Amino acid sequence: MHKWKFLAAVALGACLGTWVTMWMEHKPAVVSAKEPSLTALDYQEIIQLTNRYAYGIDTCSNNGYDYADVFTPDGVFIDKMTDEGVKQGGRVLAKGREALATLIGGGSKGCKTKLVWTGWSHIMVNHVITPSPEGATGRIYLLQMGIKGPGSIERHGGYEDVYVKTAAGWRIKSRANVRQESWLNPLLQTPAAN
Repeated sequence: MHKWKFLAAVALGACLGTWVTMWMEHKPAVVSAKEPSLTALDYQEIIQLTNRYAYGIDTCSNNGYDYADVFTPDGVFIDKMTDEGVKQGGRVLAKGREALATLIGGGSKGCKTKLVWTGWSHIMVNHVITPSPEGATGRIYLLQMGIKGPGSIERHGGYEDVYVKTAAGWRIKSRANVRQESWLNPLLQTPAAN
């Protein structure tokens, strides 16, 4: 009787071993795509990038090139804020270093031209940065100080950004100035947001 139990156990073990081997060979492969991630330093550098953007546009420092240099060499600034920009689904106001410096009054204008926002201060808050395959994306509220006179503060839409890490550090590949309503739930949006 012991011999029969031993042979049954060996047969069962062989069957179980064969089944496990077959299951392992035919088991669906688990594909683990690496999720994009950012380090704490990446987040901090992107935040500093947006701070340099504000100082660059507000001061026209280095003839506007400090502003332009927060972008990639082919970086773009897109208007989705004005009626015309919204109507076009976004309109590129500047692309590339020279055009970006000129956009804020620098470059060939020499920071002598008074622009609509001259005298305003760009205050960017509630920055949300999300890792992406390209690098990162961001949304940030834009507050403008001085639109309606000294000391006034008003929400002026926000920015939707694409950031990439270059040999020179993080840079803005594209920045779109958008209406604040465009981020609302579609049920809360007004026709002016679209």
